[in-house]
Amino acid sequence: MQTLSFDDDIPAPMPPMAEPPSAATGRSARADDRMSREPVHDLDVDKQAMEDNLRRVRLEDKRVINGSADVNQLVPFKYKWAWDKYLAGCSNHWMPQEINMQRDIELWKNPAGLTDDERLIVKRNLGFFVTADSLAANNIVLGTYRHITAPECRQYLLRQAFEEAIHTHAYQYITESLGLNEAEIFNAYHEIQSIKDKDDFLIPFINVLTDPMFKTGTPETDQQLLKSLIVFSCIMEGLFFYVGFTQILSMGRQNKMTGASEQYQYILRDESMHCSFGIDLVNTIKLENPHLWTNEFKAEIAELMKKGVELEYRYAEDTMPRGVLGLNAPMFKEYLRFIANRRCQQIGLDPLFEKADNPFPWMAEMIDLKKEKNFFETRVIEYQTGGALSWD
Repeated sequence: MQTLSFDDDIPAPMPPMAEPPSAATGRSARADDRMSREPVHDLDVDKQAMEDNLRRVRLEDKRVINGSADVNQLVPFKYKWAWDKYLAGCSNHWMPQEINMQRDIELWKNPAGLTDDERLIVKRNLGFFVTADSLAANNIVLGTYRHITAPECRQYLLRQAFEEAIHTHAYQYITESLGLNEAEIFNAYHEIQSIKDKDDFLIPFINVLTDPMFKTGTPETDQQLLKSLIVFSCIMEGLFFYVGFTQILSMGRQNKMTGASEQYQYILRDESMHCSFGIDLVNTIKLENPHLWTNEFKAEIAELMKKGVELEYRYAEDTMPRGVLGLNAPMFKEYLRFIANRRCQQIGLDPLFEKADNPFPWMAEMIDLKKEKNFFETRVIEYQTGGALSWD
């Protein structure tokens, strides 16, 4: 048999000339056509699919990691919590350019508008967040997504990756609006030690999952994946963001940088959902793979959590060398310990720190933000999902 390639230039054979139909054959053809249009009732599709080894997805075959079910078939739902979070993320959609930055621009350009310490907070925050969300997106798209075998969870990860892009867009929009030195802001994760230390802590966990040779399926590699998921959900999104969020939102509460603060509110809401999803993902993997949750592994996670608190506290000291906005670095030591204890309990670990309380209870109100609420009266909001269509 001759093998053909796309480069072969062989004309297709001409179809045989059809003979004119007789009256009898015409009647037969019309009858056959009527018969072919009748629905087929006696074909057992399920049985045929089984015989052809084309088994439909069953709930018992679906797993978050190392699953055997077809990842291209979203339903039947097994992890409805992931689908619900996907729908919630879509309902919370927003875009940075919807927020009016005019008051922020006027305040920033006014030499007496902000103190030097307040300006430092703004620039340090943008310097960390503008690359942190890019790192998070890379971790999802190039790493986590390909190792998760539950399509409901993959669906949310795609939404999360898009939201990370929106957040990077927001920081760029703020930087551009204020006329800041873009090279200084975007390269801060190389130049500012407190930012570099946090990113250097995270990057090895990204590298594990993005390595083309990395595959799950053994206790060792499954623990590596689980560890990376915990680092990103509980430490990066669940801890590293909270000093910056509190600082910028404190400015908004004092009617300063209200446009930037409004965007940070939406970002905080998104990141809280990311953290919640990651924790649910971790707990589901634990439930399906209890052999991974060893005492040695739990001790390792506890040490990573302590290191995260230490790094974020250094960042607080760097961004607030003096008290500002009614805040100071020591206040964040207790806040970070409070958050770390909460994250540990959420994944089934004992609290790490004694007597750690929340000095910023108002932050919980920010997390519960509804997108149509306008805290700082910077705009009138009328949300609509999708573009406006006209059929005229």
